[in-house]
Amino acid sequence: MLEPQKTHNPTGRLEAFSDGVFSIVITLLVFNIQVPRNLAEGQTLWQALLDSWPTELAFLIGFMLVGIMWVNHHNIFKLIGQTDHLLMVFNALLLLTIALVPFTTAVLAEYIRTSEALTATLVYNGLGVVVAVAFNIVWRYAAHQRRLIKAEVDQRIVDQISSNYRFGPLMYLAACALTLLSPALGIAVNIGLAIFFALPLNTELFGGD
Repeated sequence: MLEPQKTHNPTGRLEAFSDGVFSIVITLLVFNIQVPRNLAEGQTLWQALLDSWPTELAFLIGFMLVGIMWVNHHNIFKLIGQTDHLLMVFNALLLLTIALVPFTTAVLAEYIRTSEALTATLVYNGLGVVVAVAFNIVWRYAAHQRRLIKAEVDQRIVDQISSNYRFGPLMYLAACALTLLSPALGIAVNIGLAIFFALPLNTELFGGD
């Protein structure tokens, strides 16, 4: 009987399943936004909308982060030509961490203006550490000795991604440390890291769209 981890298959089904999870996560983020009801005496709808800025800001940040995670996932799977049992397991664990984003986003929105803002931001940035570690596991498993990498992919692009991902968990840990100084600073660093990971790679180094 074939050992599962030695059976290689195309990535199409894995990517389709992953895209579905990303879509659901994005949809769940929107559910945290509520239409203002039962306005206080003398309060206008505009004032109520402004007063709910933590929820709206958390949604925008969460949407941006999940979108960038999807872009990164899409980019690495343009380089990965096949899957095996372990890659599917590691990818499922990555999706598990991403599925928690709506929860941590809701916690952040609910408590950012309270005395529990520090804890809420640590939970939010802490998930960033976990997601970064999960991305590293998926990528490094596929890229180790070019185990599942397409033959036409230039080694320089593989090395570039490996280098970028190496610092991901450490940078998110730094964001957690800065959160201890200021929750707002921790959130700002998290956004900055998302922008960093959104920067395009030098696509001239490899084939594909």
